[in-house]
Amino acid sequence: MTGLRKAAMYAMTGIGVVILIGAIIVLVAALDGGTASAAATSAAAAASASGRNSGALLGAGIAVAGSTIGAGIAIAYTGAAALAAISERPETFGRAMVIVGLAEGIAIYGLIIGILLIGKA
Repeated sequence: MTGLRKAAMYAMTGIGVVILIGAIIVLVAALDGGTASAAATSAAAAASASGRNSGALLGAGIAVAGSTIGAGIAIAYTGAAALAAISERPETFGRAMVIVGLAEGIAIYGLIIGILLIGKA
């Protein structure tokens, strides 16, 4: 069974690396901003404005993704500790849920930053 778990872990790590490389390729293509057939100045100005907008949208996506991943990790640890504390002393339920709620606030902050960046685009 241990060999199967290691194989699954290596497979998931490989998939993650492939997705990361694909995301980097898409990021480089999005930030390139140049068009091969931009002959008129209005087309070049439109491409330049599109590059600025795509940067703001990309930043919003990174802010939301990073904050939700961070909140997920924080909730995983605080939620596990909260369940352990509640199982030992049930009267600590309120305090434990407040701590887990504070960890969820991280995702809300990232969402607010994303909304502000989209508003600037």
